Amino acid sequence: MVLPDVIRKFDDDVKNFDFPIERSMKLKSIMGYDQHQVVSEGVTSSDLALFGIRKLVEENLIQLDEIDALIYVTQSPDYFMPPTSSVIHGALGLGEEVYCVDLNQGCAGFVIGLIEGFSLIDSGRANKVLLINSDVISRKVSVKDRNSYPLIGDAASITLLEAKKGSNASAIARFDGKSHEALIIPAGGFRTPSTSETAELVNSGDGNWRSQDNLRMDGSAVFNFVQTKVPELIEDLFSLAGVSDKDVDCYAFHQPNRFMLEKLADKMEVSRQKMPNNVVEQFGNTSSVTIPMAIIEANSTINNPVNFCFAGFGVGLTWAAMYLSSNQIETIVTYRYSPKYSIG
Repeated sequence: MVLPDVIRKFDDDVKNFDFPIERSMKLKSIMGYDQHQVVSEGVTSSDLALFGIRKLVEENLIQLDEIDALIYVTQSPDYFMPPTSSVIHGALGLGEEVYCVDLNQGCAGFVIGLIEGFSLIDSGRANKVLLINSDVISRKVSVKDRNSYPLIGDAASITLLEAKKGSNASAIARFDGKSHEALIIPAGGFRTPSTSETAELVNSGDGNWRSQDNLRMDGSAVFNFVQTKVPELIEDLFSLAGVSDKDVDCYAFHQPNRFMLEKLADKMEVSRQKMPNNVVEQFGNTSSVTIPMAIIEANSTINNPVNFCFAGFGVGLTWAAMYLSSNQIETIVTYRYSPKYSIG
């Protein structure tokens, strides 16, 4: 995992919000806000990814000549074109035969990336797949938006996938494109190009200021979606995998905030101890990287977790889950980004 170079405290951010400080501090207690970690100006998602990959190579934890495929999951690419996976492919000097693809996925992106990576391995197309999840969404969130800014963090994770004896996985994914506006950045694409007008901050009517170039989230709609759809998804996953809650050592779920995870655990009748929920208060909501962060937390607090239930849910709307039985999570390391390996 690669953490960005700036740590922001909620107690400092609160001065930017158009709310009484007492109300914001009460929200801090309920939601579990403390700090979030974001990139400095000009740092891209590929900068975080390349930094982590090159550190892993330096420490002989991965061998680039063994990589058969590279999957890059992001919603903050370096360019509209070319794909950021191509940028990383070139920067690493990978061979022409290495398969590269970008996946435009957010909160469910780690599970979707695992599904794609394992599919390549199962098909015989690849023996080792480098799955990279990286986002710098903080650059698209208004600092005057109390609903979103304290939640958002930036990070990257690099996961090497390969077939191992004794490991098995079952996965399931669901999509609801009719609700795509629940989490959206309205401007900046070809539908609504960015202009000086789309960059203008406007009071949304609830005290938050954001522009059309900024992330917009319908918090109530997303909360209800998670509480309704995710428990059903996990039931379907367990039925597919032939397992039950008793078989799961750790629920490593996407973490929008602590409050939502606690309510979800209660709804599923799962022990809160089996579902880590403290990622946001340390790092922020890092989109598809929150699940790798939860895995790291589980490995430090849960005795020998080998049976994981992963679930990601959010933008799209997309929700996906995987049951993974494996004792082959071999090495977990965390780095702090510095510009040493930046492309630019």
